[in-house]
Amino acid sequence: MQTFTLQDFNAKFPDDDAILDHIVNLLYPSGITCKLCGKVTKHYRIRTKKVYSCGVCGTQVSPTAGTILDHSPTPLRSWFYAIYLMAQTRMGISAMQLKRELGVTYKTAWRMFTQIRKLMAEDGGPLFGQIEVDETYIGGKHPGKRGRGAAGKTIAVGLVERKGNAVVMITEDVKARTLLPIIQHHIPITGTTTIFTDEMSSYNGLSHLGFNHETVNHAAKEYVVGTAHTNNVDGLWSIAKNGIVGVNRHVSPQHMQGYLDAYVFRYNHRNDETPMFTLILNQLPLGAGGGPS
Repeated sequence: MQTFTLQDFNAKFPDDDAILDHIVNLLYPSGITCKLCGKVTKHYRIRTKKVYSCGVCGTQVSPTAGTILDHSPTPLRSWFYAIYLMAQTRMGISAMQLKRELGVTYKTAWRMFTQIRKLMAEDGGPLFGQIEVDETYIGGKHPGKRGRGAAGKTIAVGLVERKGNAVVMITEDVKARTLLPIIQHHIPITGTTTIFTDEMSSYNGLSHLGFNHETVNHAAKEYVVGTAHTNNVDGLWSIAKNGIVGVNRHVSPQHMQGYLDAYVFRYNHRNDETPMFTLILNQLPLGAGGGPS
């Protein structure tokens, strides 16, 4: 993966004007289609606003409409710098660190932190080939009991394609009726697909559904049997848990999916040549309206 240094950031995005032009290029790579004219027309920036005006009819369009930047009083450069900071480490950063770096209130930093994580939510499926599936318990205000049944913790199930992508979802429980539909949704049944899990009985129905299924017995301290193991998904859990505990301290269940999405995004793009900062920026147009202001 290529690096995108702070020097690169300062050179490419010196001010809000440069950033707004960058957003326009992301949203309208072929030019802005004027809704009134019904075709691509030359648009001109109105310097007193974050809008562009059609050179033919004067209809205005806001590039930030429908994006996480919409109606935000925070400077665009602060938003981009926050994205830059969140892209720099595998473990991520906290909203408190954003507050310190940007010189904003914690409320503003938390909102930015939450909105940027939305850009990192993507469906990594479908998954093929050799796939590891495992469930885990994360968080909780007190250490308490570990493992299955741990009180106050959030349950997540992870699906990791070896040398490929991962999918992680929060679940209410680890019963077969909960886990099997998730697996079916993200993993097509093919003759070359094999699912590896531990010995938990909830996974027993995978063979009946038509999947090739192999297990390792973690309770008996069995971690590798031939090609059967869950080392990749365990590694993903380790990164996510260490990040949440070491960086974010405590994450409530209602926000846990967003945090996990960010870790999965980094995992799924770990081998990309494009810098992580650029990858996140490229998510900005998703859901953007770009409608008249």
